[in-house]
Amino acid sequence: MSSTGQGSTKPGLTPRQARRLRMGIGAVAMAAMAVVLVMQLGDGSSLLSVGLYGAAFVLSGAVIEMSRRGRTRLGMAVLVAGFVVVLAADWWLRGI
Repeated sequence: MSSTGQGSTKPGLTPRQARRLRMGIGAVAMAAMAVVLVMQLGDGSSLLSVGLYGAAFVLSGAVIEMSRRGRTRLGMAVLVAGFVVVLAADWWLRGI
């Protein structure tokens, strides 16, 4: 009798590992937004642009909290959508 297909498990992350990974992604995003925010402040950018990156910084913290509470997929969707909106708004503001 062949044992093909028996005892094999799907490779992947456990829920705990996924939460930690997404919390790490949120922390990296938060650090990146902090660096960009400091650069924007030193560059003399508009207050609106600085506010956008400040909002992205807060958004990263919210994603970390969502991931900590087990809402990892929602958190990543919020993070990606939020960053797209922030980058698009910043691009639009620089064009004005």
